[in-house]
Amino acid sequence: LVSNQLALANKTTNGSSSGEALVAPAPPSYEEATAGVSAPCYNDVEMLTEFNWDDRNIRRVFIRKVYSILMIQLLVTLAIVALFTFCDPVKDYIQTNPGWYWASYAVFFVTYLTLSCCSAPRRQFPWNLILLAIFTLSLSYMTGMLSSFYNTKSVVMCLGITAAVCLLVTVFSFQTKFDVTSYQGVLFVFCMVMFISGLVLALVLPFQYVPWLDGVYAVLGAILFTMFLAFDTQLLMGNKRYTMSPEEYVFATLNIYLDIVYIFSFFLQIFGTKRE
Repeated sequence: LVSNQLALANKTTNGSSSGEALVAPAPPSYEEATAGVSAPCYNDVEMLTEFNWDDRNIRRVFIRKVYSILMIQLLVTLAIVALFTFCDPVKDYIQTNPGWYWASYAVFFVTYLTLSCCSAPRRQFPWNLILLAIFTLSLSYMTGMLSSFYNTKSVVMCLGITAAVCLLVTVFSFQTKFDVTSYQGVLFVFCMVMFISGLVLALVLPFQYVPWLDGVYAVLGAILFTMFLAFDTQLLMGNKRYTMSPEEYVFATLNIYLDIVYIFSFFLQIFGTKRE
């Protein structure tokens, strides 16, 4: 704009018969240059706030999706446990046909490895939900068969204890400032101790050398998976040291569901009374 005005002034000067020199106009001030220009939509603070608000919305939808799928899984497992515990013909059939248990264990193991180690099927809809449904049915069958060997009152009591413990741990994980996700090393060492102890028990228990070791192992297992439940719950929140991507809702649901089922299984070993 200024160069055009200077060129116009030179042409006027050259063409003027009076020979008087014209002075180039002064450049506009900042106020004149910015007059009529609208202010930006967001300043830095507003953009940051808007971004955080969007992120919290995504995290909220992620948590709601995880717990919705988890509730369906737990209802399916509860229905199968109730069927295998209260219906005598079904209970007698599954106890006299252990092959179905080992078949469900193989399905459980394959689907668990697929969902845990392969990110493509874990994120691809609808295969991720189909694999999760197969995983849920196989683990529910195993849990139901385990429950069928215990007294009905013991199963109901352990279900209540598991529900109370899981509710308290979930509330604690959401409300506390203590970051459980920072203690991955402790959980790893605990897992190694439990793994080695399980191998030792597999060799010792058949000979009935120390009968109370089974109860001690069950107590340690319940403590370990209660800690894992707090760990996996805080991974959902997004405000701790380690978080889980909102795309991994199937993997998050898988972990929490597995924690709850294992807690119930260990409580059944601790408090349950086997049928005569």
